[in-house]
Amino acid sequence: MSYIRWLGHAAFELSLSNRIILIDPWITNPLSPITLEDIKHVDFILVTHDHGDHLGETVEICKKTNAVVVGVYELTTYLANQGVKNTLPLNIGGLVKLTSEIEVYATPAQHSSTHGSPCGFIIKNPEITIYHAGDTGLFKDMELIGELFNIDLALIPIGGVFTMSPREACIAIKLLRPRYVIPMHYNTFPEIRQDPQEFKDMVEKLCPHVKVLILKPGDKVEIPIKL
Repeated sequence: MSYIRWLGHAAFELSLSNRIILIDPWITNPLSPITLEDIKHVDFILVTHDHGDHLGETVEICKKTNAVVVGVYELTTYLANQGVKNTLPLNIGGLVKLTSEIEVYATPAQHSSTHGSPCGFIIKNPEITIYHAGDTGLFKDMELIGELFNIDLALIPIGGVFTMSPREACIAIKLLRPRYVIPMHYNTFPEIRQDPQEFKDMVEKLCPHVKVLILKPGDKVEIPIKL
């Protein structure tokens, strides 16, 4: 069964084409429904940038599972120096194949990072196209991302302060034109406290064709999405 599960903050678990993929695995985040001990098997880890709330426990998980880390070149080089054995580097605008069915494309993100540029990811297989925006502010080229990829599901930060707030995230949805959106990167700590229902209400007014899925940490959505 293919699915996406929110692990709190910007962390997600994907099951696609018989592979398990983690994105920004900060498993010890305050909202996390799981512990590191719960993680038994991971094939790939996608890391958008090196801030601790996104890099998370990547090194520990790789040492435990031999997962392959996908990220920008400078970040994967840094992780290799930390003992990660398997890396797959790319850069903004680049595409890599994880398997014969799964492709990953690195998109720009307006944010900061120490090791290389921050990014987002398009993850595609025959069932679905997912956009994980990473930590980002609103930028006009999101419209190009929407044109290049027929996005089924967008994972969008709404917390403000370090990323878009709900208002800017709503405009991002207008530019991206996905079928579904899951808000993320909010309520993990007081500075980014938001009401996701307010975001949903704004999206429904501006983009009535888009369905907003408000998840609780640990919630799982089956792919293809059926509502």
